[in-house]
Amino acid sequence: MKPVIVPVAFGTTSRALETYDVIDQAIKTRYPGIEVRWAWSSRMVRDAMKKKGRHFPHPHEVLADLKDEGKEWAVVQSLHLICGHEFQRLLEEVGGGAPRVSMGLPLITSSEDCQWVADALGSMVSMREGEATLFIGHGTDHPAWTTYFALSTMLKNAYGAQVFTGVVEGFPEAEDVVAEVKAAGFKRVKIVPLMLVAGVHYLEDLAGDEEDSWKNLFAAEGIDVTLVDRGIGYIPEVVRLFMRHIEEAMAMVLDSEVV
Repeated sequence: MKPVIVPVAFGTTSRALETYDVIDQAIKTRYPGIEVRWAWSSRMVRDAMKKKGRHFPHPHEVLADLKDEGKEWAVVQSLHLICGHEFQRLLEEVGGGAPRVSMGLPLITSSEDCQWVADALGSMVSMREGEATLFIGHGTDHPAWTTYFALSTMLKNAYGAQVFTGVVEGFPEAEDVVAEVKAAGFKRVKIVPLMLVAGVHYLEDLAGDEEDSWKNLFAAEGIDVTLVDRGIGYIPEVVRLFMRHIEEAMAMVLDSEVV
């Protein structure tokens, strides 16, 4: 029996669906004969969308439906960027029941993934003289926070000292990154959200009007800011890496059926 592919996004209350549509189309193009059902891991997002009259099912709801329909396998593909808290909760939620689950890992789970993403982000690095490029992720207090530093090292190795990495939550603090960019002598910075979608964190923390937004912290230091208003989920090579993780999870299903 063919498995059902269940992409699981954290979700966002802002303009994310167009990015998810890109990923959805890529999955359906790669697996034209396999059903795809989306799930959303953020309870806050699902509650907010419910108030707008839209139902975004949680992973356990999708799996319960598949069980009732007699489905034997689901390939659950995490659309998280790293193996942080959200991914750990997802593992706990989908394990141990029916249907059987083969898990597709988050975007960056190995050194090969990290290098893949660093290569994919090359198109976002500014070529303007005197302009730094700053990739800003969500951040986490999970041990997986070190993933950002591995990626930062690979980005600097590939594109040089004009590339910086920061996070909205956790280390390093925004003020420290701004000071680092200023100390390096840059008068302009291009900010790229290192997030699947440019959602609420982009609108509030990166581009917001509050004085502690990244945009305004740089402005206070006399550094001009250019903001990229799209997440990395639309970059073809990023989507291809998610496809590779789905293929790996699908291979486990096929191997199980052979055994």
